[in-house]
Amino acid sequence: MELTFWEDFGIVFVVIIIAWYIHDKYVQREHQLLVNYPIIGRLRYLFEEVREPFRQYFGDEKFYESKDKLDWVYKAARDVPNYASFSPAQPIPKPKFMIRHANIVLNDDEVENDFKVTFGEAREKPFTAKSIIARSAMSDGSISPEGTRAFVQGSYIGKFPINSGEGGVTSNFFVTHQNYSKDYMTIVEGTAFQKKVKDFFDFFFNGAIATDVYRRLVFGKDLEAETYMLDTKNKIFYRPNWDAPLENFPKDIPSDMPDIVFQISSGLYGARDKSGKFDPDRYQKVMKFCQMTEIKIAQGAKQTGGKLSGAKVTPAIAYYRNVEAYKDVFSPNRFPYANTIEELFDFIGKLQELSQKPVGLKIVISDIENIEPYAKEIKRRIDAKISAYPDYITVDAGSGGSATAPIEMMERVGLNVRDSVYLVNKVLIDYGIRDKVKLVASGKILTPDDIIIVKCLGADFLQIARGFMMSAGCIRARYCSGTTGRACPVGLATQDKSKRRKYFVFRHANYVANYHKNLLKNVKGLLAIMGLKNVNQLNKHKLLFVDKDSRVHDNIDEVFKRQLDLGKDMEDDYHEFR
Repeated sequence: MELTFWEDFGIVFVVIIIAWYIHDKYVQREHQLLVNYPIIGRLRYLFEEVREPFRQYFGDEKFYESKDKLDWVYKAARDVPNYASFSPAQPIPKPKFMIRHANIVLNDDEVENDFKVTFGEAREKPFTAKSIIARSAMSDGSISPEGTRAFVQGSYIGKFPINSGEGGVTSNFFVTHQNYSKDYMTIVEGTAFQKKVKDFFDFFFNGAIATDVYRRLVFGKDLEAETYMLDTKNKIFYRPNWDAPLENFPKDIPSDMPDIVFQISSGLYGARDKSGKFDPDRYQKVMKFCQMTEIKIAQGAKQTGGKLSGAKVTPAIAYYRNVEAYKDVFSPNRFPYANTIEELFDFIGKLQELSQKPVGLKIVISDIENIEPYAKEIKRRIDAKISAYPDYITVDAGSGGSATAPIEMMERVGLNVRDSVYLVNKVLIDYGIRDKVKLVASGKILTPDDIIIVKCLGADFLQIARGFMMSAGCIRARYCSGTTGRACPVGLATQDKSKRRKYFVFRHANYVANYHKNLLKNVKGLLAIMGLKNVNQLNKHKLLFVDKDSRVHDNIDEVFKRQLDLGKDMEDDYHEFR
């Protein structure tokens, strides 16, 4: 029977759609989203393409100052040219900081590549970071295991530090560590047949599917199977054996590990015993693989303490944290060893003694009383020749983000990162202790200009979360798994196995490394037009400030005068310390 034109068209159309579906889901490995949402996912790219022409009909994204900054991050991650024609699509609104340039500028090759920062010079084992930038705290559990591995590999490739987040140092942080020993590792090896099956799936499918099949064959129904990493070369599974004697662990951090900052939160995850109390032995074992410690006192978006929804508390996460699987996990509001500043500093001293490495703390700033008591106690201890005080202070901005933070606290608690950095830097200088304490900035830092400005205001080091999330594939869908009841569409912020399996670990590891590389590359470019040879030459005098009325201010101290007065009217009932 002869078919009509429309019948022929319909058959061809169906065949094309099926072929397109197969291509998007099983063949292409360029777009993460299309693996999970073949065909229909292309609508996102269509809408993104028409965004600029239709800008007048859709609201602009104000939170990030401009979409141009977001585009910069995505382009930097993919290592493609990052230029625009004529002008930005959405100029940064006033008020804003401006960078002073020099009339006689430098060439990029005249700017030094030295971006090192040393923490804890007074400690037995100080840490010299190779970069002024680290990936900020993100916990396993909040981030999928595959996402963590991408960050860890990207950190290792890019040679920049990575903060463990409050979930502690899980097995995923050992994905690059393959020169291991049975003395401190639990090793599981499949049979010859199981290895052949893996080879078969490697040949006909891809590495992710092959690894999943191999893991199922080796571990069967073992609920902790995911806590083991795979040495793909030798087809051996391994994980740290935290029950091994302390003397079995390496004396020095293995060379195939990234630079890890171990974060301890109020839940003490990764450094606690079964009862939830601090475990000195476990802490010492963890620090055999970490460069320094950060105690999380506060986070801008999480003043209520941390929460990990039960949906994310898999048996693997429960194993890492010593908690019950599939039940909500809450970190207390207050750090258990910080009922007073003196108690906190004594605990810091204990950690410094146990690890022989730098220890710092993470806080949020609202006014001068949030930092002045710390400065006073540091000064007192230095004068008394007591070494138990923080080697660095991380200030988190009130604009910090989180998948499970109360929305009523976002943007309402804590100053922004620039105000915070200036205030803390000024107080430390006033107390004569600035050279003893490094200052770390965290919060809404995305692009090289952000880095320059925050460095000028006093930061020694920066931790970035949002930008690294975007470089690792985040599309800002706000579908992070957790209290939203949804699953991250790209498999980054979820424990949904169907999404996780399709996450491109190695591709995104390179994107993460590219983002960091281009941050430093373009920081050098800015230093060149400022006539500076080294990043440490940055200071507040290199900035101008344009207020909302377009008035230009060249005295940065005057710009911040009002912030410095915050908390000084303490002859009342509204302040804690005076």
